[in-house]
Amino acid sequence: MRFSAVLTLALAASPALRAADPPKRPSKEYTIEQFLATTAIQGASFSADGRKLLFSSDASGIRNVQSIPVAGGEPSALTRSTTDTTTSVSYFPEDDRFLFTRDQGGNELNHVYVQTPAGEERDLTPGEKLKAAFVKWTRDGAAFYVRSNERDARYFDVYRYDTKTYARTPFYQDDAGYSLGDISEDGKWIAFQKINTTADSDILLWNTAAKTMTPISKHEGTATYDPAAFDPDSKWLYYLTNDGSEFTRVRRYELASGKSEDVEKADWDVEWTVFSKNGKYRLSSVNEDGRSALRVWDGRTGAAVAIPPLPEGDIGSVRVSPDEKMLAFQLDSSRSPNNLWVYAFGSKAPVRLTDTMSKAIDPDDLVEAQVVRFKSFDGMEIPNIFYKPLQASPQSKAPALVWVHGGPGGQTTRTYNAAIQYLANHGYVVLGINNRGSSGYGKSFNTADDHKHGREPLWDCVAAKKHLQSLPYVDASRVGIIGGSYGGYMVLAALAFQPEEFAVGVDIFGVSNWLRTLQSIPKWWESQRVALYKEIGDPEKDEQFLRETSPVFHTDKIRRPLIVLQGANDPRVIKPESDDIVASVKKNGVPVEYVVFPDEGHGFTKKKNQIEGWRAILAFLDKYLKGAPPAGAKAAAAS
Repeated sequence: MRFSAVLTLALAASPALRAADPPKRPSKEYTIEQFLATTAIQGASFSADGRKLLFSSDASGIRNVQSIPVAGGEPSALTRSTTDTTTSVSYFPEDDRFLFTRDQGGNELNHVYVQTPAGEERDLTPGEKLKAAFVKWTRDGAAFYVRSNERDARYFDVYRYDTKTYARTPFYQDDAGYSLGDISEDGKWIAFQKINTTADSDILLWNTAAKTMTPISKHEGTATYDPAAFDPDSKWLYYLTNDGSEFTRVRRYELASGKSEDVEKADWDVEWTVFSKNGKYRLSSVNEDGRSALRVWDGRTGAAVAIPPLPEGDIGSVRVSPDEKMLAFQLDSSRSPNNLWVYAFGSKAPVRLTDTMSKAIDPDDLVEAQVVRFKSFDGMEIPNIFYKPLQASPQSKAPALVWVHGGPGGQTTRTYNAAIQYLANHGYVVLGINNRGSSGYGKSFNTADDHKHGREPLWDCVAAKKHLQSLPYVDASRVGIIGGSYGGYMVLAALAFQPEEFAVGVDIFGVSNWLRTLQSIPKWWESQRVALYKEIGDPEKDEQFLRETSPVFHTDKIRRPLIVLQGANDPRVIKPESDDIVASVKKNGVPVEYVVFPDEGHGFTKKKNQIEGWRAILAFLDKYLKGAPPAGAKAAAAS
């Protein structure tokens, strides 16, 4: 687990980089309102009769729960919150009640709710300052499990709820900070992950009758072990590991004998594996160079199940219907937002149920993302997701941005990103860097940033800037850097530690002070706290290093224009992180803009705020990056 998932393309052959490509121009330039008229959806859950699907949608301007017929038709709104983000969980196994979660203004203190067909809501996890999450249903549907940190904010206990009465009983009390993996269908076993570092973990099995915890993943060297799923017959625990290999594969552990064996391998990381209700199918996802690909297996024999080719794109939210006759999934691509699809096993093709793209936007005006790679300062190959504006050409050079993902350990993927498309549509080249430390490219690459934050990963961003400057259609004097969360930290680090490299910075709730951030991490991150210290630095043992790599202590070096966006309720990167950096940089006489949303947390979920934020970002970029280059930019371009 990371704080927050090799085909080499010759650059000269990449469609995104051919200088000889004829210049193209979009037929229309779109507003952020038009881009965000696209509906964002997530999740999928079949109703008990298999006729409907439950999912989340922000069609109302804020995320709420909707339902749509599997046979096709218009979605129906089931919740109507106007203030707090509401996320679907699951239909009940025998009727049309459903579970959902909701926090308060982005504070991430989610509660689990039930809603009846009559629209009556009930909080199943009442209380103050607690965080709860649904775990799973029992196979017979008589009960379900929920985890909650109400007893101790640091740890998540597991409770079993009666489906009919909602009466709950304690099932497991955690006093060690383990991460819950899965619960066996017979209720005899719980699989946990023990996180040692962000690149090393173990699996432990709790015997619910004997009350004993047994480690089952003894290994030498660094390796991750992650419990994925018990099979429906409670004979095997399927798990993910990269022990002895660069990439994560699927293995299984026999509960009776203790033997383990390989089940599934790929040339990339297997991201997850799950079973359908009765075990007819096992499904898994493989991270294929920044895109999730679905695999379907016979749950009994392990043989591959032939299904028709699915539409090109990234697949998620995969669910099999209770009768195991249908498959639901969501799919998006770089030019098409997430849509909900269903596939009847044995049929010729899947059917799309939703149309989420803004009616005002012609997809032909959007940019197809390309996978490109360049060599960094030390020869390490860095993978990227690249967007070239249709209007960019050697005759019409464009400004450019290095886009840094969150994490550390996140990944920029070939999925639909309205913000990137908005920037590209307005003439900005965008290079989504997967700097060293990113997931999806093997464990050696994933761990190459440990205890190096503010240094080698940042130097990859500088190499990315220099790569952009080498492209014939990029204005070498106008390259900025943009990112959110850890990516926001990289923006601030770039301006503070490489002050002559980037023309501007766009910081979206980025860390400015590692000492404070690591000391104030949410209590419910206890299972990851030590791992974060080992990855980034211990605020007690590594105080000097963290001061050296925290931009807030080096703001006197920042000389380039900066815009900062922050949610007031952010529990991860708290508002003082942004307050301090803004106040300090302003003392330098540097142009600084600051946008704060009082009703958001770590990530902006409300469309009104997304519109305000991205409108402010584009206006800032148009003024300071498209305008005259700042002093020293030409010299930086030549360096």
